[in-house]
Amino acid sequence: MPACGELQDIDTQTIAEFKDVKANVERLLDAFKFRDALKEAMNLARIGNKYIADCEPWKVAKTDMKRVETILNISLQLVANLAIAFEPFLPFSSARLRKMINIDTFDWNQLGSTDLLQAGHQLAEPELLFEKIEDDVINFQLKKLEETKKANEAANYKAKEIKPNVPFEDFEKLDIRVGLIKACEKVKKADKLLKFTIDDGSGQDRTIVSGIAKFYKPEDLVGKRVCFIANFAPRKLKGIESQGMILSAEDFDGSLSVITTSADVKPGSQVC
Repeated sequence: MPACGELQDIDTQTIAEFKDVKANVERLLDAFKFRDALKEAMNLARIGNKYIADCEPWKVAKTDMKRVETILNISLQLVANLAIAFEPFLPFSSARLRKMINIDTFDWNQLGSTDLLQAGHQLAEPELLFEKIEDDVINFQLKKLEETKKANEAANYKAKEIKPNVPFEDFEKLDIRVGLIKACEKVKKADKLLKFTIDDGSGQDRTIVSGIAKFYKPEDLVGKRVCFIANFAPRKLKGIESQGMILSAEDFDGSLSVITTSADVKPGSQVC
């Protein structure tokens, strides 16, 4: 551990930045603001990184090694403070850091001090405190969390309440048919929409636009027999006239599954 020499303005400013860390962390912990308290502790690392970057000891070493000793002294004092500040949040990392700077014990009341390490103190072998987490590992964990979330939602799923009764005559007004999907493509500038060309048994193809693009690839739907409402008034979606509505079931997670037939019934067959 090098000795601390004459302090420059940047040294005194840096020391002033972290002298109140103990009071700030304790205040936040007392208010049960654990995340903010951890951020305050991590702020020591930010202060240290900025100090090293601003002082550029690798350049100063060419002309003034005494100045480099002061820079390293203050930097290592910051590291020692980090080892204390981390203890309530990352006890294992704190222990590893103390091992690297060769400190067996510490006193929480020393947090914020600039003399935790004395000149001549022997440091231990340094090592990486945190391993770099690659993107594929992060993505794997995120996918795992999403799968767990979906599994929990599925296990706790409860069907929505049945809507109020309606006269049977209202149902009879709907003309629900089976249609054979001959072609399917994405609608330009519309992430949710697919355009279907459907054989409805009339001898003239029918166009239907449906908002299920998030759940299906167009090519996966071609050749399927789906149920659709044939007597809805035509309406334009993104400039395309849609002549009906394809029926889908909404799962617990909001995903949609088109209603199909279990047998290859003729296009135009009525659903009753």
